[in-house]
Amino acid sequence: MSEQSYYETLGVSQSATADEIKRAFRQQAMKYHPDRNPGDKSAEQKFKEINEAYEVLKDEQKRAAYDRYGKSAFQNGMGGSNPFGGGFGFNAEDLSDVFSNIFSDFMGGGRASGRGRDFRGSDLNYNLSISLEDSFNGIEKEIKIKTTEACETCHGYGTADGKEAPVCETCHGTGKVRRQQGGFFVFETTCPSCKGEGHIIKDKCPECKGYGVKRIEKTIKVKIPAGVEDNVRMRVAGEGEAGLRGAPKGDLYIYINIEPHKLYEREGADLYTAIPVSMVCATLGGKVEIPGIDGSKVEVDIPEGIQTGTRLKIRGQGMPMMDSHKRGDLFVIVKVETPTKLTKKQKELLEEFRDLKDSDSCQPETKTFLNKIKDLFR
Repeated sequence: MSEQSYYETLGVSQSATADEIKRAFRQQAMKYHPDRNPGDKSAEQKFKEINEAYEVLKDEQKRAAYDRYGKSAFQNGMGGSNPFGGGFGFNAEDLSDVFSNIFSDFMGGGRASGRGRDFRGSDLNYNLSISLEDSFNGIEKEIKIKTTEACETCHGYGTADGKEAPVCETCHGTGKVRRQQGGFFVFETTCPSCKGEGHIIKDKCPECKGYGVKRIEKTIKVKIPAGVEDNVRMRVAGEGEAGLRGAPKGDLYIYINIEPHKLYEREGADLYTAIPVSMVCATLGGKVEIPGIDGSKVEVDIPEGIQTGTRLKIRGQGMPMMDSHKRGDLFVIVKVETPTKLTKKQKELLEEFRDLKDSDSCQPETKTFLNKIKDLFR
């Protein structure tokens, strides 16, 4: 056998639950079963390894021994038989589950539940637009949805007397009938007696016509957590449509759309904004005040000689991080504004500055650029 651990063989972690182990086993068994891979020796070997791993991990006592001692805990063998060899075998329930899943998939349906076909209510989708400030603070919104709820007259059973309908005698409430063919192969079809419903309603409820649900419009409150991002999908369990005849409700999925903001753009928990800065402020330095997303006033220090496109970082002034007390950062991009419509006096002052002997020394980029041009002309 492979040197892989039994957990690696099934593709689960050592902390996996019994249900996770069983689900992984079924998936692997269906994939590598020799009937699906005729003549493939590697698939047959993999099938044996999967079978061996599951035989140990499905049993609590064997699993505990394996976790403590490894495969040496079973060095004397574990009994059982397998038509493909290997010393380990399926039980009848495992084989039935594996093959019913295979052919149920081929026939376009899932396994029937214990109470008949799965009439779980449909899920609902709702698009909710909020502002960036709402996302920052978190908000509780009331929304209206069109959905279904259990009929009050029949208590959701669809019967005239308001009681659960008798279980179908043909399928015993599963909604499907099975027939075995060719040894392990199990075929499932919809029960012809109850049409797959698992119950037979003789006298239908006059209010809901036997469906057990009715259409309504209702208002629900939805809590939007602080820091929620654009295009996030939120699940509200049990707020979808009612299930038929007592089956569970579906869920409500809310898709968050954050509206464009006048000042800020968002990337994750960080905020970005561009601010114009006067030529004088950019030259001499100064301060610019802008409104913060939290409603406070944010003071931006403009260093002396700043250039257009410079990005200034202000820590902790961005959006809140989900499930954390931390905030992202605010990035301010400077745009130096060239003055227009100057007065005569302003023009004279600028010309006087330009004519100064050392005026070029305070503009190093311009000087470097001019030198490059001179070299090209030569």
